[in-house]
Amino acid sequence: MDRVLVVDDESSMRLGLTEVLERAGFAVTAVDGGAAALDALAAQRHALVISDMRMPGMTGAELLAVVRARHPGLPMIVMTAYGTVEDAVAAMKGGAREFLTKPFSPQEVLHVVRGLLEEPEPRPFSAAEEGMTAASTSTGEERPIISQSAAMARVLQVAEAVAGSRAAVLIAGESGTGKELLARHIHAVGPRRQQPFVAVNCAALPRELLESELFGHERGAFTGAIGRKLGKFELANRGTILLDEISEMEPALQAKLLRVLQEHEVDRLGGSRPVPIDARVIATTNRNLRDMVAAGTFRRDLYYRLHVVPLTLPPLRERGEEIDALVEHFCARFAAGRGITLDAAARAHLRAYGWPGNVRELEHVIERALLLTSGPVLRSGDLQLDEEPVALRTPEPARTLAGRTVHEVERQLIFETLERTNNNRSHAARLLGISVRTLRNKLAEYRTCGTMQASLS
Repeated sequence: MDRVLVVDDESSMRLGLTEVLERAGFAVTAVDGGAAALDALAAQRHALVISDMRMPGMTGAELLAVVRARHPGLPMIVMTAYGTVEDAVAAMKGGAREFLTKPFSPQEVLHVVRGLLEEPEPRPFSAAEEGMTAASTSTGEERPIISQSAAMARVLQVAEAVAGSRAAVLIAGESGTGKELLARHIHAVGPRRQQPFVAVNCAALPRELLESELFGHERGAFTGAIGRKLGKFELANRGTILLDEISEMEPALQAKLLRVLQEHEVDRLGGSRPVPIDARVIATTNRNLRDMVAAGTFRRDLYYRLHVVPLTLPPLRERGEEIDALVEHFCARFAAGRGITLDAAARAHLRAYGWPGNVRELEHVIERALLLTSGPVLRSGDLQLDEEPVALRTPEPARTLAGRTVHEVERQLIFETLERTNNNRSHAARLLGISVRTLRNKLAEYRTCGTMQASLS
């Protein structure tokens, strides 16, 4: 029987934790402070320590440092009050294996305790070994985080400090700031990095489909359910699930999600019993959830469940010092081996622009410029920003199109786009918004028409 040491100066918390842990089959030693905790550890072997952070005398952080020195390898969970993210970050940096935010449910305590006692001691993370750095983390999609600003450095510091925790993370920020990249970064530098990372766009599906996607269904649960389907939470078991744009989730589904976060189990549609899951939850939003709570469109209790570790990504207009590095990265990514540089005027233009679409808009601007420019230097005229007319895509005056067929206009557009891209069909298809196969069929059609016209003349 594993013995757990509970350290808290509040008798009600000690009694509550003792009752929950003993009912679950653990032996418990409960003490009221750091000095008594060290005496208990010296007198008897314990498998785990749960300690409050803010106590008179020896604080939880000070106790953590002594435990790490005297009992290396002994896992420790720290408890913090809601909103004291700084405490949680300091604890994780100091070597705590997990933290709980008060108030918490008995199910949460048991989930964290069992998870720590059942999993093997994590191997120390080596940034060099994994090819990662604090400023640039390659995901499976090779999408690094470029960080050269103080604002982004602060966000990454907190994100990496809590990466090893099971606590929920809420990432807020405008569209295009890189919220999913940050979520993947948290997964990649944490102990779950070898396990699945599953992303779900909550805004892309109606409620009925989203519920099935998240929680799964059994055969016959509804019309068209011809077999069992595992939900995203089950697919993310032992790993991380990203709930992208959580603000778009309907209230009825919010209630079901809340139960998953509290009970750590899902109910498949049409299922007869709940399925236990262990998935670290990261949610993103481009809206102010606090305002939505006040308006009654987002559940307050779900907000507090997700808001354990809040992170806010600053918009690109507040990260001007990163624009040059981002431009160089995108040039290297999209130049297909060409050596591309930007002249001084183009760089100044990019730095002065407001970037309403943030990093994603910058990425698309550079990609588009490289597709339409064959020279080694990008100039201001090559950048197609929304604030100015696009010279490269200026259509013919409307009067010259009158009297022409759609077929003729389409043909001219395709041939001019191929000319702009030096007959690169893949690039031309992307600019035209069609598949390469459709482009190939169109060209074959034009050749056939040309042959027929020649034979008739």
